[in-house]
Amino acid sequence: MGNTARSLPRMTIAAFFALKGEEGVRYELIDGVPVRAMTGASRRHDRIVVNAIASLRQALKGRPCEPSTSDIAIVVPNGNVRRPDLMIDCAAADDRDMTAVDPRLVMEVLSPSTRGLDLVRKLEEYKSVPGLAYILIVEPEAPRALLWRREGGAAGPWVLEEAAGLDGAFDLPAIAARLTLAELYERVTFEPQAGGAGMAPEAATG
Repeated sequence: MGNTARSLPRMTIAAFFALKGEEGVRYELIDGVPVRAMTGASRRHDRIVVNAIASLRQALKGRPCEPSTSDIAIVVPNGNVRRPDLMIDCAAADDRDMTAVDPRLVMEVLSPSTRGLDLVRKLEEYKSVPGLAYILIVEPEAPRALLWRREGGAAGPWVLEEAAGLDGAFDLPAIAARLTLAELYERVTFEPQAGGAGMAPEAATG
């Protein structure tokens, strides 16, 4: 059975986007196989994504770049099709397009089921995308985020930057925007950290 499974033909990207899957279910294409993307995210996860979209949408108003949800996919050079929680595309795309044309930023909010994937395999895949300038990984249980930014143009190295605490922020000159953690975590509350007994929970109020 194992040999038969390995011998199955890989689905092409064109065939993948023509696939009529289950209504309301998003799929990624991984190594030529359609795989169900994460569904049923928590309200916390969803609120962080909505906050990021709202903040960046306002910052980019009147400019060619715009944010999109995981309904829009990104095709990585190895042939995989991924659906980041948020993406900034800077091309004048057709309204019927299903993929990013000129992606500059992708964001993933970590979850228990996807943490390892997001921080290893997907991160490396995103780093291989030409033109991508920023990869933002957001921790949902504490005000902390990691930003990989590409230095020195399309062939430059990736440099890691970290922001922690609600006064943290990331400057994003490649898309002429700035994202603060206070905006990102608006209306998100946090449990006291280990060793912080007696401290009041921290909340983002915007």
